[in-house]
Amino acid sequence: MKGVYSAPGDYIYFKSQVPLHKIPIGTKQWRYYDFGPKAVPPLICLPGTAGTADVCYKQIMSLSMKGYRVISVDIPRVWNHHEWIQAFEKFLDAIDVHHIHIYGTSLGGFLAQLFAQHRPRRVRSLILSNTFLDTRSFSAAMPWAPIVSWTPSFLLKRYVLTGIRDGPHEPFIADSVDFVVSQVETLSREDLASRLTLTADAASVGPLLLTDSFITIMDTNDYSAIPQQLKDEVSERYPGARRAQLKTGGDFPFLSRPDEVNLHLQLHLRRVGVEARPDLVPGIPKGGSGGSSSEENEKKDPEDPAKDEDPANDDRGSSDNPLAESQLPHAPESSQSHSLDDQLVSNAIVCDFSNVDMMVSLHLGFLKNQHTIPTETVMRLCAEIIALHFLSFYVGSLYISLNCNRRVGQVV
Repeated sequence: MKGVYSAPGDYIYFKSQVPLHKIPIGTKQWRYYDFGPKAVPPLICLPGTAGTADVCYKQIMSLSMKGYRVISVDIPRVWNHHEWIQAFEKFLDAIDVHHIHIYGTSLGGFLAQLFAQHRPRRVRSLILSNTFLDTRSFSAAMPWAPIVSWTPSFLLKRYVLTGIRDGPHEPFIADSVDFVVSQVETLSREDLASRLTLTADAASVGPLLLTDSFITIMDTNDYSAIPQQLKDEVSERYPGARRAQLKTGGDFPFLSRPDEVNLHLQLHLRRVGVEARPDLVPGIPKGGSGGSSSEENEKKDPEDPAKDEDPANDDRGSSDNPLAESQLPHAPESSQSHSLDDQLVSNAIVCDFSNVDMMVSLHLGFLKNQHTIPTETVMRLCAEIIALHFLSFYVGSLYISLNCNRRVGQVV
């Protein structure tokens, strides 16, 4: 991990455009982002132990521009799973949300399953990533769990960070690790202690009323902090769930492979019947004509892998509908979006091939790059053309001179 960390440009832009909400509900303080048309059933993102609401900023930026509503939340300070279920339900009531779709990673995926088990009427679908069904293995690895609430902050942070694989990473994965580490530094001792308590507290997920067809399992195949055996147990519990395997991505694919993750999230939402409302996204002209250059670049942004997946998504109304918050204008290109168009085909194994338009969009993504020629390159080309012109003049003169000398010799 790097010694000096600077926030990515697209994250700085995100913070300048999307408001952070903080509301007290009872004794709990909730910190969350809520962006996208309010008329659409929301996708709620629950992070893992080391995550915050900020780690899903790439999903908020991409999906909200397509007409989806995304809510990313911090896990509040709760000290047992029953308290979590009650607190999360009160949070949904406070923001006036009744039916939800949850994208949970690691601890967030476990909490999402618990909530779906005990409040089945509110959860319409689940996307589970690198998660587990029970906490037995974590309890065994934390014999000091009873005193976690008295443990100093620096020891808790060190324990959380040791769960993140260190060592040489490819650039995108290394950037994702650095970003999450920077978020861990913002967490208080109480936040870390409560999350570790939820991880070690004895609990397991029981049967869900939700059918397997409304569950998508999205795991990374390279490595993660969750042992492979625990991830296999999730797959065995939901045999009819859709699989969205990511070849690589590490512990935080939502940061290291955002294009692939956003694509799978959009496919899941379509499959479970969530209708996007691009007509409620203001500021983008319909049909893609008459827009500014920034709007044209927005449609060609490689940060967004499923931009061409459905032609209807390009028809954005410039509505002032009060149901939609102010949407993101064109964001600066992410530092990791250059080569992800190429990785969409090679790294993502999509198990649902019924979406033919998705495959077409992947091929169209390769045609979206525009290049400009630098001024010094033009000058170098001009210099080479002039040099070639003089060289041809010199060769011609030399030929004429030699030919004349030969004729003079013949006369003599």
